[in-house]
Amino acid sequence: MRQKLDYIHHNPVRRGYVERPEHWRYSSARNYAGEPGLLEIAGWS
Repeated sequence: MRQKLDYIHHNPVRRGYVERPEHWRYSSARNYAGEPGLLEIAGWS
C-alpha cells in the first residue's frame, strides 16, 4: 500500500509541477508529512 501511495504522491514531482510531493495542494502527501491537507486522512500512516 505504501508503495502505491508513494507512486501517486510523486506524480506531480515527475511532471515538474512541484519540487516535493507535499507542495502539491491536492495531495494526501501533505497529511503524511504532518502538514494540513484539504481532507482529513484516517487509517494508517
